[in-house]
Amino acid sequence: MHKDLRLNDGSDLPALGFGLYKVAPEVTGEVVVAGFEAGYRLVDGAEFYHNESEVGEGLRRVDRDLLTVTSKFWGEESQDRDAVLRAFDASESALGTSIDVYMIHWPRPKRNQYVDVWRTLVELRDQGRVRTIGVSNFAQPHLERLIDETGVVPAVNQVESHPWLPQHDLRAFHDANDIITQAWSPLGRGRLLADPTIGQIADRVGVSPAQVIIRWHLQLGGALIPKSTNPERLRENLDVYGFELTDADMAAIAGLETGERTGTHPDDRN
Repeated sequence: MHKDLRLNDGSDLPALGFGLYKVAPEVTGEVVVAGFEAGYRLVDGAEFYHNESEVGEGLRRVDRDLLTVTSKFWGEESQDRDAVLRAFDASESALGTSIDVYMIHWPRPKRNQYVDVWRTLVELRDQGRVRTIGVSNFAQPHLERLIDETGVVPAVNQVESHPWLPQHDLRAFHDANDIITQAWSPLGRGRLLADPTIGQIADRVGVSPAQVIIRWHLQLGGALIPKSTNPERLRENLDVYGFELTDADMAAIAGLETGERTGTHPDDRN
């Protein structure tokens, strides 16, 4: 079973994909194949992950047409229009296929250039070079500025989110503006798997702690991209449609919120 979410551009996004951050290049192709064979239909990559050529190698071994392929603009050295176009061309060439979803990886607000970067993504979309454009790690003020200055609402905002950091206020803003929340680090970089509350729910339901957390994300109504290089774990993480968490389960998990991040705050990435 698969669940797709309708985007504000009229296309669909698989709610549950798999991420490739910190997946070593030498195993990336095999992970892509294993993810596809497990049943995933979204592969989340990025220029910064330094494994896009290997992602492309994996894509050539599966039915590419069944997959949504994501990449992201890094922009550490330059964020002008030409830099964005060069990065997009390089990612497309490395992947050896078209990019379905292209995102700004970080707003880098101190540089004050993310609106211009966004305008270039809009240009790529309007030229038909990419289907869907979105952002990653954008806080509400960054989103408000994009919308106010360009009139174009991102289809997706990929942000750190897990039971310690559910991002309820940001999710509410997304819902009000027809933006899909896509969670990275959805398992808290694996640290939440040992949480006793999660473990108790998992034992009662008869599933793994990871499956409990993934199901929690889905019941919040968003998307997520857990990562694993283990084929069995990939299959397990996708097997979350045969059970539901109760209201009491959701309330217990809500009680885990601390605001703790496992990654960088959006305002701190220069």
